[in-house]
Amino acid sequence: MEQPMMLTEKDDKVRKALEKTRELSIPDEKTMPVLLKLLEEAGGSWSLVKLDNYSALIDAVLSVDEEDKNKLTEGSSNGNNKGKNPKVIDSPVSLKKSYETRSATSGSSVQNNNGDRKRKYRNRISDITKGSESVEISLVDDVGSEDAPKFTYIPHNIVYQSAYVHVSLARISDEDCCANCKGDCLSADLPCACARETSGEYAYTNGGLLKEKFLDTCLKMKKEPDRFHKFYCKDCPLERDHDNGTHGKCDGHLIRKFIKECWRKCGCAMHCGNRVVQRGIRSKLQVYFTQEGKGWGLRTLQDLPKGTFVCEYIGEILTNTELYDRNIRSSGERHTYPVTLDADWGSEKELKDEEALCLDATICGNVARFINHRCEDANMIDIPVEIETPDRHYYHIAFFTLRDVKAMDELTWDYMIDFNDKSHPIKAFRCYCGSESCRDKITKGSQGKLERRKIVPAKKQSGSKVVAFKR
Repeated sequence: MEQPMMLTEKDDKVRKALEKTRELSIPDEKTMPVLLKLLEEAGGSWSLVKLDNYSALIDAVLSVDEEDKNKLTEGSSNGNNKGKNPKVIDSPVSLKKSYETRSATSGSSVQNNNGDRKRKYRNRISDITKGSESVEISLVDDVGSEDAPKFTYIPHNIVYQSAYVHVSLARISDEDCCANCKGDCLSADLPCACARETSGEYAYTNGGLLKEKFLDTCLKMKKEPDRFHKFYCKDCPLERDHDNGTHGKCDGHLIRKFIKECWRKCGCAMHCGNRVVQRGIRSKLQVYFTQEGKGWGLRTLQDLPKGTFVCEYIGEILTNTELYDRNIRSSGERHTYPVTLDADWGSEKELKDEEALCLDATICGNVARFINHRCEDANMIDIPVEIETPDRHYYHIAFFTLRDVKAMDELTWDYMIDFNDKSHPIKAFRCYCGSESCRDKITKGSQGKLERRKIVPAKKQSGSKVVAFKR
């Protein structure tokens, strides 16, 4: 027979939870039964209890308190509630569901010393994807001082206007697909043609994670790029001076490792283990307003093992010319999120500005636009993924976890910014990543807020270059 769960204040987790509720003058005798119920329903996991700085627990306690008061009022009016003890919950609907429903509609509330309710936690949007992803992604603001970001959510990259992205089945040769495969390619005796790009081995495990060896190699390439092969442009699109008609020396473009996924012309099923990124977001994520001066951020609501696909970087596909023109028109305070698609420029003879591609999530994008930078020890890495185009002029940017990430941890990514590069047309923000290896050694201002990738229009700079943000 299974033993009932026991809680004691000697437990450090219990003590921290009670400290939060005591701050709001909630008696322990009201908190403990609700805390026990939440843990029992979550199978002993504390993720729900700790959700949003214990707001889930606080909201559940207040919900039960309200229900008990309502029942007592109804019972006294009907004369049939004498001698009955209030229950923790007498509805088949779980406290977890109760919290999610309440927070999605009205947000969490707490009581002050006068018993009046005041809002502590505001859930701005219950699903910022508007149903376009397979999972709902909420946006919350613990601080309650920031307007919800204005942008159009899109689950897939979309061409802005002139970018050339040629997607057709005719361009995919028999050598670039596995037309004879069936079911799950990873369960076959021999790797299919789609594994050729990753040295005859699939990049994914049977459990859908990125293989550790592949992941570690990608991280090493990012940390020590000079040890790996680079391509140097004779006339680099990123180093052109549009005002003076000159160009600077190319810094080199790393020839990165790609993941090659199966696609439409392949014979395997959609559940094939070599179709991960194209199936979209599967993890429970949440956009939230950080309290460290970093603005909006992205966190996970569940534990993520090392090698988990989190999300793709989604935005408008622009040419460098279009991005340059867009940045000229925008004000210096406009937030921009451009990523240069230069991972295989070595296969191009010569790229013109109207041919080089980048992704911009300023106006249209997905949750990846909220991922904050962290120097050196970020918990995610960006990896190029080939799906529907075999020439790599266009590809996908996918984020995978570099280590195990716990529920409620912020998801971060190293933008690889040189904070000492004063000539770059994009003004580097003041870094508040909190890493011990932070590369921004400038003394931080008092309570200064993050200047998040603000654009300095190129015409205002001497020797300005195309504003494609290299990461």
